[in-house]
Amino acid sequence: MNWTDVVNGCFEGLAGLMVAFSCVKTYKDKKVRGVAPVTVAFFTLWGFWNIYFYPVNGLTWSFIAGLVVVTANSIWVGMLIYYTRKEKKQNATSEASV
Repeated sequence: MNWTDVVNGCFEGLAGLMVAFSCVKTYKDKKVRGVAPVTVAFFTLWGFWNIYFYPVNGLTWSFIAGLVVVTANSIWVGMLIYYTRKEKKQNATSEASV
């Protein structure tokens, strides 16, 4: 077992939990404020790269935790897109009725 893999895996796992908190907050608020979906999308793409990179380099713990991060980020990207579009649609509807 590689200790650097375990440490990196712990950081990745904690990152996944932090992103999950953002998903919960976005779900509760049903709004997107203060975060750019393109930024989250970039880190999600990086996460998908890690899903390839970690096992190729024998980093099992990082790979497992990386799955958590990329899953949470993917959910968050979807939520950010959904709630941004929903708000734009609501704003367009309310402006049309004025």
